[in-house]
Amino acid sequence: MASPERGEVWLADLGFAAKIRPCLILSVRPRDSDRALIAMVSHTTSVRGTRFEVALPTAFLKPGAFDAQGLITISPPRLLRKLGELLPAEIATIEAAVRNWLGL
Repeated sequence: MASPERGEVWLADLGFAAKIRPCLILSVRPRDSDRALIAMVSHTTSVRGTRFEVALPTAFLKPGAFDAQGLITISPPRLLRKLGELLPAEIATIEAAVRNWLGL
């Protein structure tokens, strides 16, 4: 089973119309007593220019943006493979977009 860490970008099977997409892991690793769920923000190449999109050029992603409105939770078996990691400052930018969208 996959063991993702916060700040890593994984290719994830999001099912039905959402397809297989790169996603940034935002949650911490669950403990045995926790539900085995992972919170992520999906990456899209269909950028719409909203205030909730964060474009971060990386060597392991196609041009696009992390969409804070694409906040999802999935179970670990739906993670396919690790693509890379983001820097703490890059993660903070995406976290700020998520907080903005949620009004936190």
